[in-house]
This record gives sequence, structure tokens and C-alpha cells, in this order.
Amino acid sequence: MHQSIDIARITADQPERVGPLLDVFAEGFEDAENYSSARPSPAYLTKLLGTDTFIALLATVNQEPAGALAAYELVKFEQERSEIYIYDLAVLEPYRRLGIATGLINALHPIAKARGAKVIFVQSDYGDDPAIALYTKLGSREDVLHFDIEVE
Repeated sequence: MHQSIDIARITADQPERVGPLLDVFAEGFEDAENYSSARPSPAYLTKLLGTDTFIALLATVNQEPAGALAAYELVKFEQERSEIYIYDLAVLEPYRRLGIATGLINALHPIAKARGAKVIFVQSDYGDDPAIALYTKLGSREDVLHFDIEVE
């Protein structure tokens, strides 16, 4: 059976498409608590999708959600440029090894270029070998320390 893969950006007039995006993250990360328990309202999503700082991409296979990417533009202060941070990227199990993750990242390139971004960057957890292999194939690795500072 032929699998038709489509990757599309979710825009401010499509807040209903964020549900399938969140479903992909909930299932792909096995984290329904964060991605399904307190979903934002359509008004919130319309506002978020309408900003210049948030980018959401949804990959479908034969019109079924298969992969998703959420990214943020970080506008820099030291020069007139920005960087794009891939915050979340997931592909559902039945659709892995079809090039969807690479396709999502490649779909981000023209958006980044249009915004004057210098680089697209992403973090990965130690032990997430498939993600590390993908990101190594697409870019150069930097080993950094990440710290979460709680807001009290």
C-alpha cells in the first residue's frame, strides 16, 4: 500500500489541528499527563500559533497523524538574527523509519531561513539512541549541561 506523507505547518486559523499534534506527542513520548490532561483552549492556541515565536508542524500518512514538531524562534540580542529551537519532535511507532523526522526538520529549514535564523538546534537525552543518530546525521554535536531552575 502506498503511503502518502504530508508535512504541513499549523497556522493561527487552524487551532483544531493542535489536538492531533498533542496526540502524537502524548503517544510518542508516552506522556499523556503533560500532553493530554490540561489542553489549551482554542483562543490560547490561536494566539500562540499567531505569534512570530512558535512553529508547529504536523506530519500525516494517508491523512492520519504520524509525526509532529514544535519549535520556538529565539530572537538574539547580540546580532540581528535568531536561532530555532526544536522543543519537541516525535514520530509514532508505526510510522518510524519512513523519513518523517528528517522531513519535519527539513520542512523547518525554509521557515528558519525566512526568519533570518543562523541555526536550528535540538537537545536529546542520553540513551535516546535513535534521536541521537538522527541529529548526528543532520548536524554537529555539542555536549552541554542542561539545568532546570524551578520558578517558585
